[in-house]
Amino acid sequence: MTNVALTGATGFIGRVLLKHLSGRGLRVKALYRPSSSPPPESTDSVDWQAGTLKDKDSLRALVTGADTIIHCAGAVRGRTLEQFREVNTEGVERTVQVAIEQDVKHFILMSSLAAREPGLSPYAASKKQGEEVLARYSKKIAWSIVRPPAVYGPGDREMQPLLNLIKRGIVPVIGDRNGRFSLIHVDDLAKATICLLQSGPLQHGQCFELHDGHAGGYTWQQIAMIATSLNGKKPRCISIPRFLMRSAGLANLFWSGLIGYKPMLTPGKVREIFHPDWVCDNTSITGAIGWQPEILFEEGLRRLLYS
Repeated sequence: MTNVALTGATGFIGRVLLKHLSGRGLRVKALYRPSSSPPPESTDSVDWQAGTLKDKDSLRALVTGADTIIHCAGAVRGRTLEQFREVNTEGVERTVQVAIEQDVKHFILMSSLAAREPGLSPYAASKKQGEEVLARYSKKIAWSIVRPPAVYGPGDREMQPLLNLIKRGIVPVIGDRNGRFSLIHVDDLAKATICLLQSGPLQHGQCFELHDGHAGGYTWQQIAMIATSLNGKKPRCISIPRFLMRSAGLANLFWSGLIGYKPMLTPGKVREIFHPDWVCDNTSITGAIGWQPEILFEEGLRRLLYS
């Protein structure tokens, strides 16, 4: 039986991935932060390890006996590059170092499509740096990187408000009106990751971008057409001006510095949002492991909001 170590198991993607891994009969040891959540209940296929990415002893306990580690843990909120690097870069380095010590064969890093454009934001830069850290250990461990686009599905808190507006017949055009972007349902992302895991270290040194099967990405006009199909009426499209979002991002950055919270909307995030091309291509991942997506956005939205 394949033994898998999983970080980020209590997050949106990690929870779904854990469900799919255990459903396939794989043995999983999953990391959780005892300061932020009570101890989850272990099952026949899932054991839980308390710890953080800063603690090498807990990471060592997590990966001992594992064949593969899937590193899903990541920070999406922060003010500065250093705040993001603490998890997205330094966390990767500590985890891969411990994995090498314990003779783990394959390291799968759940990165982000934002890593393609590291100059846009501290978040994007930290994800790219995390990828570069992993690549430096190429001679010591086989690795693969997954770069998903915007991920949605049950349990998501980031995209859910936007999807709820679409259900109400309102399509807020956030970003470049003529921009294109790929999407993926969290179940498809989990299945792609498991396909990669089952392919073993044969895919060493590859970085895969992936989407829901809609080649060329979506435009906001296409999202509006999908909303029309599902709601039975033409939606109201409301453009959010860039200056307004940038002002909100600057204000958020200012107040977060005073109050001490880690913000989501910052000037860097606004630059990400208005980047015109977040389109993925499935050619590499399909050719390498045979994975094919199953859930186009219209079907995923129907399942999430209308069933």
